[in-house]
Amino acid sequence: MAATGHVPARRAGLSRDQVLQAAVALADEGGIGALSMRRLGQALGVEAMSLYNHVANKSDLLDGMIDIVFSEIGLPAGDMGWKSAMRQRAISAREVLGRHRWAIGLMESRRSPGPATLRHHDAVLGCFRQAGFSVEMTAHAYSLLDSYIYGFALQEASLPFGTAEETAQVTQEIAGQMPAGAYPHLAEMATRHVLRPGYHYGDEFEIGLGFILDALDRAASRL
Repeated sequence: MAATGHVPARRAGLSRDQVLQAAVALADEGGIGALSMRRLGQALGVEAMSLYNHVANKSDLLDGMIDIVFSEIGLPAGDMGWKSAMRQRAISAREVLGRHRWAIGLMESRRSPGPATLRHHDAVLGCFRQAGFSVEMTAHAYSLLDSYIYGFALQEASLPFGTAEETAQVTQEIAGQMPAGAYPHLAEMATRHVLRPGYHYGDEFEIGLGFILDALDRAASRL
């Protein structure tokens, strides 16, 4: 068969995992929109075409990247109650998504999930089932928790502030634009909660998580 063009040889020692890790690093730095096979090849010191020795296409690349993200989330431990296990898993997931913000909208989007993704889902389902949740209640609980985790992570990533100082500054700027007395409940929330010393929006995560876990516990006890 005649050659159709020059395909760069695979760089010695380059592996699929190295390709995926480099892709994750690029996405962490510039967002998923900044990731291209050309830029990935440059980061690895190879021609872009040689990457196809390790990933079939862009979709396969994303599958592998999301699998890496799932592999970083702590699995629910089997030696503790389900509420403690789900709390630890949720906190771990939020921390991981804080490092890989580009992944938030892609976590449940893959049609060819990798082994870490499947292992994670199976472990979470197994935790609920071993605690006595029915199959239907397990599905409800998983959906509720993931909606909360991903939703909070997305909201946190999109906020116009990060530190307590930035939070106070943005809150004061918004309050300064409001006519006096026009929005009393917003003013109350700002002065009596957000602007109090030590306030950090991220602290809301575990408070809300506790509400959800307590509600699931009550619902499961009625089964």
